[in-house]
This record gives sequence, C-alpha cells and structure tokens, in this order.
Amino acid sequence: MRALRRRAAATAVLLQLLPLFLVCACSGGPSLENQGAVTAPPGDSKHLTIGTAGFTESDVLAQMYALLLKQAGYSTKMLSVANRELYEPALESGQIDVVPEYAATFADWLNAKTNGAKAPPVGSPDLDATMKALRGLAAPRGLTVLDPGKAVDQNAFAVTTAYAKQHRLKTLSDLGASGLKVRLAAGDECVQRPYCEPGLKKTYGIDVTGVDPKGVGTTQSKKAVQDGKDQMVLTTTTDATLSDFGLVLLADDKHLQNADYIVPVVNRSRAGSERVAESLGALNSVLTTQDLASMNQQVDSWRRLPQDVARSYLESKGLLKG
Repeated sequence: MRALRRRAAATAVLLQLLPLFLVCACSGGPSLENQGAVTAPPGDSKHLTIGTAGFTESDVLAQMYALLLKQAGYSTKMLSVANRELYEPALESGQIDVVPEYAATFADWLNAKTNGAKAPPVGSPDLDATMKALRGLAAPRGLTVLDPGKAVDQNAFAVTTAYAKQHRLKTLSDLGASGLKVRLAAGDECVQRPYCEPGLKKTYGIDVTGVDPKGVGTTQSKKAVQDGKDQMVLTTTTDATLSDFGLVLLADDKHLQNADYIVPVVNRSRAGSERVAESLGALNSVLTTQDLASMNQQVDSWRRLPQDVARSYLESKGLLKG
C-alpha cells in the first residue's frame, strides 16, 4: 500500500527527470540484469547526492541526512524522484548516493526485482529477519543498508477517540475481543492484502463487515470515520493529522504489520565509508516514530519548509552544531 499511496506524488518532477534516468539505465551502471554482482570496495566521495522520494517524510529525512553529512565534511545536493523504479537504479549507478528507505518495503521490492513478481515476500514483522534479507538482496547490487533506528512508518489502524473510550479499546486485540462489527475505510486492495482485512480477521478476530474504498489515510477516509459512516481507517504510524479528525491509533499488539523501519541505503562505491555510516547513524539514538509524525505535521499543517524542520530537530537533539 505504501507504494500505491506514494506513486502518484510529484508526477511533473518525474517527467522532468526521466531523461536523466533513461541515460542512467543505458550507461552501463552496476545493475544485476547487466553486470552481475557488484564487488567494488567501500568508497568515500566528498560530493554526495541525497535522494528523496518526493513526499513530506522522505523530504525531511533526506534534509536531515544532508545536514549531518555536510557537518561531517561532505558537500551535498538533493535530487527528488518520486518513483522507486527510477531512483533505485540511479542509486545503483551512483547518480544518487544516499536515500532514506523502509526496510520491509524495500526488501520486498528488491526481492521482486531480483526473483520475479511472484517471489514469496521476504519482508516480515521480524526486523532482524527483514534486515538480513534486505542486506542480502542489496549487497550484490552495490548497495549498503545502514542500521535502522527506532523510527518506523508502518500501516496502522485508527478509530475515533470517543469510540475507543466507549468500548475501552487500546489495541487491535481489544477490538477483536469486543465482537464489534467494523466497516473499514481503506484502499480497495485492502480486501486481499494479508496485513489488511484478511489479517485483521485472522490475527485479531475483528469482524470486518466491509471495506469502504476511500484510500489509505486520505482526508475522505478519516472524515468517514469521524462522521461515523465507518468505524476504522487504515493509515500510517506517522500520520500527523489524526488528532484533527479526533482519531487515535489502536496498537498492533500482535505485530501484524511488517518491519518498515527507516533505513539509510547508500551506494557502496561512493558512500560506503564508516564516516558516512557514523554520521547518519547519529539519528538512531534519538529519532522516533512520534518525532517523524511531528515533523510531518510541521510541514503539512504548519507549512514549514522541510529543511527548516530538519535543522530545528537536529539542533534540538544536539546533533547539529550551530
């Protein structure tokens, strides 16, 4: 759902940048389809391009990466490409050096690219297993996946605060045990995705009576729950607007969702050094899911610039020296 939710973003930017990546794809980069496994040693280019997928959270993360790397002595520039089908090959070829990614989603994407669309998923709720699979798929492509921190952007489910209070709900298990009938506002693919309607029924015993296809975390979906037309909405753990609709997340206490922890992915031959890893790893001890939601809100609701939000956050955590 993450891919479907974000693929439509920044279409104009994609069209503008498409020629660059077509050149990239034809210029003999280290794609497995053309050259086999990549064995270049870790590199340490002084000039790094930070990629962003063109939505708020990715922009903020990329800006934080750029600021931390600049502080470590690198010159950086930003490149926004909202389609993984374009920016991942650019990452392999060195047109992009660093990009923020999501562990389980990226693992499954690389798995499908390597083993075919029908390959069994390798992303799972188990972070260690997901990271092992991801690194195994990334390394032959010349990519290094750095350590994840605490922040995770997973699919999540929300109900109104009043509904949660009335039925004493804090977790999805609570909702399953309540026996309440639930109409779910989500994307139309929810009816077949294992982490959506089938998973809610199988893992939690929730009585989902139907899916209202209003999209994942859209205003229309949240408004339908707020107005009582639906009882629950599929959104994400870093949704910054839930409180605007009087909504609250129910905890995924049985870990239905995959381990989509934030991970920096780098081109090994250009940005595989320990200095890059240490610079970006500084975020791991401080950045939380709640922090990401707050920064998303500052950009989306308060209209602050991503670079200003990123700088303020790093300074507040003592990671950026004035």
